[in-house]
Amino acid sequence: MISAEDIEDMSALTRAEIDALAEHEHFTTYDAALMGNYLMQIHHGPQKVHEMICDDIRAAMHADDIQHARDLFTVLRGFLTENPQAARGASN
Repeated sequence: MISAEDIEDMSALTRAEIDALAEHEHFTTYDAALMGNYLMQIHHGPQKVHEMICDDIRAAMHADDIQHARDLFTVLRGFLTENPQAARGASN
C-alpha cells in the first residue's frame, strides 16, 4: 500500500500543500497530490495552487478559525518561497 509519505515523495508539493489542496477540493490526499503535481507542471498551474491556498485561508477566516488561517498562511509562505513564479504579478 502506498503511504502518505510515498505520495508526498512523488509530488512536487509538500504534505501541508497537498493537505491544503485536499481541503480546498474536498479530495483525498492521494487525489490532491495527483492534482497538485499536475498543476505544478502546466502553464499558470502554480498560480492556481496559490489561489487555492488563499481561498482556504479566506474560508478559515470566515469560519473564525484563526489558528487554521495562520497555519495555512505558513503553508502559503513556504509555497511561495519554493515557487516564486506562483505569486500574482510574477513574470513567467
